[in-house]
Amino acid sequence: MSEAEVELRGHIIDSLILPRVFAAIYDLDGEFEILDFRIGRTKSEHSYARILIKGRDERHLRVLLKEIQKIGASIVKEVEGVKLMPAPADGVLPDNFYSTTNHPTYILLDGKWVKCENIEMDKVIVVRNGVPVCTPMRKVKKGDLVVLNESGIKVVPPERSRKREVFGFMESDVSPEKPTMSLVKMLANEMYLMKARGEKIVVVAGPAVVHSGASEALAKLIKMGYVSALLSGNALAVHDIESSLYGTSLGMNLETLENYEGGHRHHLMAINEVRKYGSIKRLVEAGVLRKGIMYECIVNQVPFVLAGSIRDDGPLPEVITDVLEAQDAMREHLKEAKLVLMLATMLHSIAVGNMLPSTVKIVCVDINPSAVTKLTDRGTYALGVVSDVGAFLPQLVQELENVERSSRKP
Repeated sequence: MSEAEVELRGHIIDSLILPRVFAAIYDLDGEFEILDFRIGRTKSEHSYARILIKGRDERHLRVLLKEIQKIGASIVKEVEGVKLMPAPADGVLPDNFYSTTNHPTYILLDGKWVKCENIEMDKVIVVRNGVPVCTPMRKVKKGDLVVLNESGIKVVPPERSRKREVFGFMESDVSPEKPTMSLVKMLANEMYLMKARGEKIVVVAGPAVVHSGASEALAKLIKMGYVSALLSGNALAVHDIESSLYGTSLGMNLETLENYEGGHRHHLMAINEVRKYGSIKRLVEAGVLRKGIMYECIVNQVPFVLAGSIRDDGPLPEVITDVLEAQDAMREHLKEAKLVLMLATMLHSIAVGNMLPSTVKIVCVDINPSAVTKLTDRGTYALGVVSDVGAFLPQLVQELENVERSSRKP
């Protein structure tokens, strides 16, 4: 059999890294032998494991090593540096390219471990001027040096915190029985501290925020300075503007729940009103739009990205109808984000999750447990809250107001 030694360091038991390594070896019909195992005795002390991995032959061993490296194992005495190969054409990769995870990743380049920039899942690493950069396939140019799936790659997954806090970084069970109010209080405290430190909070929201009656709460969140950027689609903006201008969402009165006769026209009327003025900003400047989510974004200079879809009416002038252009715009606003709130939007949540490194704190709120599960199943590390966003957002705003009042007391 072919053999190689690997190491695991950190909170490898709490974070389930060690059992995941064992499971990967079992699933691939490999064998292992534990050579050294030391368990951390305190909350701050790390654990350590040195494991002998056994494969049927060299090829089988390489498959085993590649799989457990993605989980966080490091090869002992790795001396072979990263392998690079030029891209044969624009947007075309060498056959044996390395596909990234969303975890911090390093490559062994010229004898030194160098961190890859802008890490995302399901991308490739291109080395330019000695700097490894995570790059979408479509942006790879002919001749770019692409990292191969062979050697000199180290992945460092985030670890579960041993402190009692709202974020544990590892996927937790998705359940409507979680104490939502306690999570809201902990989240409000975390957001308050983030704002005080000047850290970036991005909100990803769907039209259900408006339909559920939470648009006023999200607008207030923006006004209070807790939103650095808003990522959404045409529908959220349209229904928010419809609600602000006509008091309806898809023709239904949000207070009485009555449908207006001909109210189905209201969202088209809202789009038409914006198009008459040329933009949402000009609608605000003209004094026509005086409240709501988009109004607060404009007056508080909070940037937003509205990504188009095939089902859009209109769309609004600000909607980016080229999906790749919209993806790049979202990616730009996600840079340096410390927290992303995903509110009742499955497709946008999954899309944004794919663009984030695993070190970003994510809260996904949806009434449908499967929306949260689909997000985490695709590799995004998120705190899932199964709750009606119409109840969650007002509670969050109220708790933030409580935290701010408490902080002002002598």
